[in-house]
Amino acid sequence: MRAFECRQCGNPLYFENSTCVSCGTKLGFSREEKAIVPVDDRGRYVDAEGLVWWLCANRELSACTWLTRFEGSLCFNCGLTRTRPADSDAEGMRAFPAAESAKRRLIVELDALELPIVTRAEDPNAGLAFDLLSSANVPVTTGHQNGIVTIDLAEGDSVHRERLRRDLDEPYRTLLGHFRHETGHYYEEQLVHGDLRQRARELFGDERQDYGEALDRHYAQGPPKGWRDRYISAYATMHPFEDFAETFAHVLHIADTIETAQSFGLTGVDTGAFRSFRDLVTGVWIPLSVALNQINRSMGKDPLYPFVIAGPVLDKLEFVASLSPRYRSL
Repeated sequence: MRAFECRQCGNPLYFENSTCVSCGTKLGFSREEKAIVPVDDRGRYVDAEGLVWWLCANRELSACTWLTRFEGSLCFNCGLTRTRPADSDAEGMRAFPAAESAKRRLIVELDALELPIVTRAEDPNAGLAFDLLSSANVPVTTGHQNGIVTIDLAEGDSVHRERLRRDLDEPYRTLLGHFRHETGHYYEEQLVHGDLRQRARELFGDERQDYGEALDRHYAQGPPKGWRDRYISAYATMHPFEDFAETFAHVLHIADTIETAQSFGLTGVDTGAFRSFRDLVTGVWIPLSVALNQINRSMGKDPLYPFVIAGPVLDKLEFVASLSPRYRSL
C-alpha cells in the first residue's frame, strides 16, 4: 500500500481515512487515479477531465470511501459483493465493515498487479463475486467455487480467528489473507490453461487428483515429513489447488509489503533493478522480512512473516507472479 497525503494540506493519510485529521477535508478514494482525493460536503469530486464522481452508497453501511460515477450507486468494490448479512443480523452487520475493508485492499493489490477482474455482470458463470456471510446462526465455509469467493465474517473476530489458528496449527491467519488465498483459486481458473497448466502440474502436482480424498488425508495425517523443503505452508501440502492458492496469497503478501516499505522509506532498493520476482524475493523480501520479524520480537510479538522460502517454493512464487503483467516483464 502506497503512502497517501492530503491534497489540501499535505498531511499524511491512511488508506481508510474519510476525513483529513489536520485540515478537516472530506476524502474519497479514486480507483482510477489510485489516490485519495478531496470531496465536497455532498460527497462529490470533479476530476481533471471534468467528470463528476460521488462517494459510494455504502459509506455509512461499511465505511466505504471509494468513488463511483453515479450518485447513490455502489462503487466497483462494493458492487463485487453478491451477498451480505441481513440488516436484522446485528452480529453479521458488525463484522461486515472489516470484511469490506479487507476486500478494498485486495482490489487495490489486484489492480497494482494488473490482474484482470471480470465481474459477474460481464461473465455470469465465472465472473468474480463475493459472498460475505454471517455464521452467527448457520455454518459458513470459507472457500471458492466458479468465481464466487465465500468468506465467513467470523474471521474478522480476533478471538475466533486466533482459536482456529491455534487449533489448526497455522502460523498466520488473517481476514485479508483469506481474501488473497480464495481469490488465488479464481485466478488459477482464469489464467492457468494450455502450456501454463502443464508447467503448473510440474510445480504443484496434478490438480486432477480427488480433492475430497486429499482433504480427508490432510486432516487425518497432517503434512508429509520434510514438507518445508517444498511448500510455503502445511496447508499447501493438501492438494495442488491449495498449493497454488497459498502461493498466490504469498505473492500478494510479498508484493504489497515491499511496496508499502518502499513508500514509507523502509527500503531504498530499486525493484526495477531485479530481473525476476524470484530475485526480488531473495534480494529484497527475505532481508526485509527478517528485519520485520526482529522488530516484532522487539515488541514482544510473534514474527510478522513466520515462513521459510525454500528453493522449490521460489520456483512456485516465480510462476504465479509471472501471471501478472507487472512481474511478467521483469
